[in-house]
Amino acid sequence: MEKPNAFLQLLGLARRARQLETGEDFVLKAIRNNSIQLVIIASDTGQTSAKKLRDKASYYHIPLIDRYTKSDLSQATGMSRTAYGVKDPGFARKLSTLVNE
Repeated sequence: MEKPNAFLQLLGLARRARQLETGEDFVLKAIRNNSIQLVIIASDTGQTSAKKLRDKASYYHIPLIDRYTKSDLSQATGMSRTAYGVKDPGFARKLSTLVNE
């Protein structure tokens, strides 16, 4: 049996705490409003969507994580989305450290 991934578990917790923006359009809007601290996109997101999100996050200096597939992210959050934005700075900081371990 596979060991549970701490990053995905914390992402699910952030969703239950209502600290996530989900969906490409909502994440782009939140980036423009500076209301999110971290952008997470699925590694298998379409090229156009991924470029749009990467460019916007880069322009507004928001860190981006693209290590997990849509299936992994969907299973962790219970939502079938390719883009997530983390609102809470504490969740964003911890998720960033977990992805680099």
